[in-house]
Amino acid sequence: AINNLVSRSQWNTWNIDARRFAIEVLPPATYLRMSYYEKWLERIVECLVQQGVVTREEIAADRVIAPSRKQGPALSVEQAEATMPMRGDFLRPDAKTVASFQAGEQVRARNVHPTGHTRLPRYARGKVGVIDRVRGIFVFPDTNAHFQGEQPQYLYSVKFAARELWGESASPRDSVYIDLWDSYLEHA
Repeated sequence: AINNLVSRSQWNTWNIDARRFAIEVLPPATYLRMSYYEKWLERIVECLVQQGVVTREEIAADRVIAPSRKQGPALSVEQAEATMPMRGDFLRPDAKTVASFQAGEQVRARNVHPTGHTRLPRYARGKVGVIDRVRGIFVFPDTNAHFQGEQPQYLYSVKFAARELWGESASPRDSVYIDLWDSYLEHA
């Protein structure tokens, strides 16, 4: 079954950003038709196929057809437990860079339209906000999703007035905080 196909993959064959991108590229009608868990399963299958761990023929047949060139040994319980502290840790405090922006500084989200994965929401592009806090240096998801390296950058919490994002019909009291990387921002 699919569990046997998935179990023969190596640990960390893909990353969280690659998994997000696999969902983002689903055709819109397919995306809207699928439940959360169907999207989750589809992204796992797509990542396994892209990494050469399994073929589409094996998925269709629901069985292993040929040994995977990327097959690795199964993790022991101890090995799996040892990886737990590393999961979800994208902070890179050792990167030697200087923050481009400081708390209180006005910034503009770049109006860019990348073809790959990005965490820069369309509704914030070209909009002006204020740096609320400097979060530190983190893995850059746009390159990490495509296995082009982590390319750590400073991450900022940026406060946008709701009216800046959605116009005069938004409440003047409301704000939205968005975490944005250096590459997404410019001085306003």
